Amino acid sequence: MVMSSRRSNQRRPVRRPPDSIGLDGRSDEASRNGAYTRRDSFDPSSYGRSTARTRDEARREARDDGSPYARRVSQAEYTQRRKRAKRKRIALVAVVVALVLCLGGAGAAFAYYQTVSNNLHAGLDQELIDALNAAEASQPYDGGPFYMLLMGTDGSSDREASEEYAGDQFRSDSMMLTRIDPQGKKVTLVSLHRDTLVDMGENGQQKLNAAHSIGGAAYTVETVSKLAGVPITHYAEINFDGFKDIVDALGGVEVDVPMTIDDEDAGGYVAQGLQTLNGDQALILCRARHAYDEFGDGDRYRAANQRLVLSAIAKKILSSDAATMVSSVQALSQYVTTDFEIADILSIAAGLRGLDPEKDIYTAMEPTTSAYINGGWYEYLDTAAWKTMMSRVDQGLPPTEEDEVDETSGTVLATTGSGAANAEKQSSSSDSTTKKSSTVTVKNGNGLAGAGAEAAEKLEALGYTVDTGNAESFDYSQTIVVYERGDQATEAREIANAIGVGKAQQNNGEYAFEGDFLVVLGADWEG
Repeated sequence: MVMSSRRSNQRRPVRRPPDSIGLDGRSDEASRNGAYTRRDSFDPSSYGRSTARTRDEARREARDDGSPYARRVSQAEYTQRRKRAKRKRIALVAVVVALVLCLGGAGAAFAYYQTVSNNLHAGLDQELIDALNAAEASQPYDGGPFYMLLMGTDGSSDREASEEYAGDQFRSDSMMLTRIDPQGKKVTLVSLHRDTLVDMGENGQQKLNAAHSIGGAAYTVETVSKLAGVPITHYAEINFDGFKDIVDALGGVEVDVPMTIDDEDAGGYVAQGLQTLNGDQALILCRARHAYDEFGDGDRYRAANQRLVLSAIAKKILSSDAATMVSSVQALSQYVTTDFEIADILSIAAGLRGLDPEKDIYTAMEPTTSAYINGGWYEYLDTAAWKTMMSRVDQGLPPTEEDEVDETSGTVLATTGSGAANAEKQSSSSDSTTKKSSTVTVKNGNGLAGAGAEAAEKLEALGYTVDTGNAESFDYSQTIVVYERGDQATEAREIANAIGVGKAQQNNGEYAFEGDFLVVLGADWEG
């Protein structure tokens, strides 16, 4: 497999809110104040069905409309398949009940199902259910691959409590078209650019993320299904707060962060390198855009990081035992809204056990070109490249022929399961450590023999020039990393992370030292 590295060809102006401005100049605020209206039905000519139709009508149309993904199925065959699926589901439920019984008895089993089912389906509306059912009627599930839309919205407890967002439909902050193949043990994640310009019929041309604020999840599913040319039969949604809590519920996830993130708009700082991220850190990584302003399209880098974290979550869940998997589903249900039943989730997870994220999860982002119009950014779909990508995805192939790694930031933009992306990323990271030109003075402020030498060794491995010695006293309780200029704050945090301890602080004139940074080791130093 050939692997390509990619550097952004042009520098884009810094992208700042508002996130979505229509071609007519309407802003996000205008949309929240009623510029967009929720439609009651869909234009049959543009979307192929109306949610007011019956499921039987939808099934007949799916057989006869000539769509690229319609499957001709007789009523008898469809009924037979549904019966088989129902029998399988009942069997799966029995297995799960047996697990729960082992954990706590019949009462626990009933409480588990009642609680988890209610949590998973909270927030689902009939319009969304009808849209998913119509898609499934066109392609009844037979245990093979299926498509789902995974959405992260910009809702959070802070926004829900805010007067500015009161009563709003939150916009979809991130969208991933996901193909899951339990039999082949493969998962494909294709991120969709939220700024993609889409013709939404009676609603005009809008950015893709406006679909959620216009017509909720059902309209988003229909819009993405039309854009990709595939039936979307399942849906899952998570908000910002939920994402953070899911990672914490799993005890953190191991992620190789491609570059240091220092982005106040995303929530703060995350150091570069392989580490176990807690919920707050994972959320910062998944929200960071402006940390990438100097490299190019921040949304593209952010989407890549979201896929990276999701792969880490999948790896942790799928590597757990059956009982832990059951408890994980219960924890996840508090933060995820989905049409899946409990047995469906556990069946898919069981089918995917043994999946290797580096080889069996394919990732990419839809191909677009950027344009700055009327004070806002828009993404124009590269139709030919998109058609090629979706053809590959639908065949079970990786979305792209080559792995793609941005050599400036180390961000993995696309993976094909070859492992070349991680190898290139590690090589790029190794090369970058030799480029450190800063000097660091390390002072032993705790009196532990060899402490200064150990800290110096860690910093020298990163390419720093280090000078060591003793502090004026050994009564420092906390390790500090002192810097002079405001633009050195990020690197000071990197130094603290490299030695495993320390608080970065700007010099207020109290410290005199040679070099760019001063490290004083305190009693919290563990080596």
